[in-house]
Amino acid sequence: MNPQFKKGVLELIVLEAVRRKDRYGYELVEEVSRVIDVNEGTIYPLLKRLTNEHYFETYLRESTEGPPRKYYHLTAAGILYRDSLAKEWIEFQQQVGKYLKEGEQHE
Repeated sequence: MNPQFKKGVLELIVLEAVRRKDRYGYELVEEVSRVIDVNEGTIYPLLKRLTNEHYFETYLRESTEGPPRKYYHLTAAGILYRDSLAKEWIEFQQQVGKYLKEGEQHE
């Protein structure tokens, strides 16, 4: 997939994944990777920024596999932000799709 396409939609996918279920960092990397190929080095800075912008809250939960894990939870502001990004994404996708179909008709 084109890296610029991935960069543009990554934030929306992360927000949606956490909206569905509170997740810890590595679990989130795995979930996002089901949609687009990403690595931890891409996700963790994004999580930090979204937390600093108050779209996520974090909390620790004990783990049976080592130290406590930091979980991310979507705030009310995060839900509104995710909803606005989703609306923009759908409109963008429709506009691009429409334009591509118009081009096919001229061939």
